[in-house]
Amino acid sequence: MLGPHAQDAPASRDELGILPRAAHELFRLISEDPSRSPGVQVSVVEVYNNGIFDLLASDGCGVTSGVKRRVLTTHEGQEVSGLTHESVHSAEEFMTLVGAGLQLRARQATAVHSDSSRSHLVVTLTLTRAASPHSTADTRSNQPLPQGLQRPAPQQPALGRSPSVPRRASFVSPRPQALRRVSEQVHAKLQLVDLAGSECAGVSGATGLALRETSSINRSLAALADVLGALSEGRGHVPYRNSRLTHLLQDALGGDAKLQVIVCVSPGQKHVAETLQSLGFGARARQVERGRPAPRKRR
Repeated sequence: MLGPHAQDAPASRDELGILPRAAHELFRLISEDPSRSPGVQVSVVEVYNNGIFDLLASDGCGVTSGVKRRVLTTHEGQEVSGLTHESVHSAEEFMTLVGAGLQLRARQATAVHSDSSRSHLVVTLTLTRAASPHSTADTRSNQPLPQGLQRPAPQQPALGRSPSVPRRASFVSPRPQALRRVSEQVHAKLQLVDLAGSECAGVSGATGLALRETSSINRSLAALADVLGALSEGRGHVPYRNSRLTHLLQDALGGDAKLQVIVCVSPGQKHVAETLQSLGFGARARQVERGRPAPRKRR
């Protein structure tokens, strides 16, 4: 996620990882039109042993505590209750913040890897922009975010349920229309996910807690494969709730977001079984097709 030279300054821009590349591109796009610059907030969580942990949790003084805090998803699954969101104003601020969170990620040496990740990492950037006092919901929906970013279309809530937060403007209680126009905000979201690799306990030599971690990683990856399979086959029921990982990523997997999967494999002959398994996972992800966002209706 950070690149091959994460501990040192990279030799060239070509060696930057996904996180710094995404951050620099995001703030480059934002800088092209300062008059419409949205606010950027960051959250960092890990899914460890099927629990969700906030890696940016702070103490009462607002300083990162260095202690992970367990948090829970809401009923809809896409939002996390009590999750820390920090504002950033540059790629450098973003990398400093994420770097501090990564220090708390669960890691352990195995017979295969000296610094094996024992959890899935989810870094979320949320873009918000306060609406103009003279704008309406219709005119705001037609104002684009910086080029290269897309705004999720609103999702119609099921009967008796409130709409999920990531797809909607922030909620305000019923007030005069003028006040609502000022309070509402536009949202767009970018999620960067680093999945822990599938693991064979017999090969990695995992025992005790490490064996439990291996089992949890493999179950969550299997649940993710099941979700991708259900989406690619167009099944009526998609088993998002079989894992906290898929529950958390439901909006990105089954919504109208753009989904890209990068599969990391080994060129070594001795890892051919794992390589084929990973490529099969990537092929399944590639088969997922989703419709275009529904057009917004004028009220």
